[in-house]
Amino acid sequence: MGGPFKETQVPANAPVGHKALAWVDDRFPLSKLWNDQWGKYYAPKNFNIWYLFGSLAMLVLVLQIVTGIFLTMHYKPDANLAFGSVEYIMREVPWGWLVRYMHSTGASMFFIVVYLHMARGLMYGSYRKPRELIWLFGFAIFLCLMAEAFFGYLLPWGQMSYWGAQVIVNLFGAIPVIGPDLSLWIRGDYVVSDATLNRFFAFHVIALPLVILGLVAAHLIALHEVGSNNPDGIEIKDNLDADGHPVDGIMSHPYYSTKDFFGVSVFLLIFSAIVFFAPEMGGYFLEYNNFLPADSMKTPPHIAPTWYFTPFYSVLRATTADFMYVLMAAIAAYVVFIWLKSRLAYKTKIAVAVIGLVLIVGMLPQVLDAKFWGVVLFGSSVVIIALLPWLDHSPARSIRYRPDWHKYVYIVFALCFVTLGYLGTQLPTPAYTILSQVATLLYFAFFLLMPWWSTMGQFKPVPTRLTFTPH
Repeated sequence: MGGPFKETQVPANAPVGHKALAWVDDRFPLSKLWNDQWGKYYAPKNFNIWYLFGSLAMLVLVLQIVTGIFLTMHYKPDANLAFGSVEYIMREVPWGWLVRYMHSTGASMFFIVVYLHMARGLMYGSYRKPRELIWLFGFAIFLCLMAEAFFGYLLPWGQMSYWGAQVIVNLFGAIPVIGPDLSLWIRGDYVVSDATLNRFFAFHVIALPLVILGLVAAHLIALHEVGSNNPDGIEIKDNLDADGHPVDGIMSHPYYSTKDFFGVSVFLLIFSAIVFFAPEMGGYFLEYNNFLPADSMKTPPHIAPTWYFTPFYSVLRATTADFMYVLMAAIAAYVVFIWLKSRLAYKTKIAVAVIGLVLIVGMLPQVLDAKFWGVVLFGSSVVIIALLPWLDHSPARSIRYRPDWHKYVYIVFALCFVTLGYLGTQLPTPAYTILSQVATLLYFAFFLLMPWWSTMGQFKPVPTRLTFTPH
């Protein structure tokens, strides 16, 4: 049983707002939540522009939920009515075109912001101890966003929506034994049909948004439990003042609230320019084929997913029968490298060699075909990002105090990612296929060789206090 209820004493002449807040605080920790999570949360004083993207991701999430609610008021999740209902929203519903373009542009802007947010974590080592769980929650949000975007992409029931969903769902058919049944279960039919549209609508509108909101809450709670990282990669909690506050920390509100407000203003200016002047963004944000109703009898000449999936789609497409021999040689070389350079226990090395041998045998054309391994690499290219906290063994968290050549490694990785993204939007010519195969090898090499290259070179001394030059 709890103790006797004690009501906060507020002066009789206090403003009505103060009295109301005190009344709520006695019954619900509103002020405490605000102060713990933002108002009196001490953040490092040397945040730069890279630290805006977390707040912007939250803004876009709210924007997507609000515009999505208004779209569902007029959208019909029916294979015969879906395309017409989107046209009705665009042409007949007052300001419907604006809401639809805000939602479609918001999807692409969400991924731009999230990719930049992840790039900041990569540069400054925000995934390192004690922030591994924050990174894993963030990665789970990223996975859910990809699923959310995929399910939402089918809803307009245009040509590219229909055939894109057909291609992606059919990928699961490459999984041995369970593949065909899994594809059938996802579609709810033998082809993408009304049943598929209904279940995708349910996932897009109800299931995944709830999961994303829960993961975002967990991400923020975990962040505020261990504290924010900073461009120097130094723990500000190690140096406290007499009041127990970090010497190099400042309160998030009002100091970072004002900066976030400025960042939001700039973002909304760019966002509005796209919505009003280039909502299709040359066919990258909204493909031209998607303005044609879905036709199961007419396949578009080039089927490709939306741009934010194309880096991983390129990995899938790069996995041809010829490329399998290159992969087998790469696995053999990696196992030899681990045996020669790794300090792992002898039993672990034996296990690595056995796994390598199993993979090489499995890649033989008589055992499993290239399509299956394409799906494996496609999934691995996403999942491997989650392993960063355990792959990076660098003595310094931040790129600022690593050897200068490390920056070029990150630049090559970024160029590979952008190259894969671009190639995924193009027709797979022989030259583009070879280029995507090279980029795929470099992409995986960045992660798989990280335990070694991240420790190499002359590291700069990490200061004990934050370095900060006021603007």
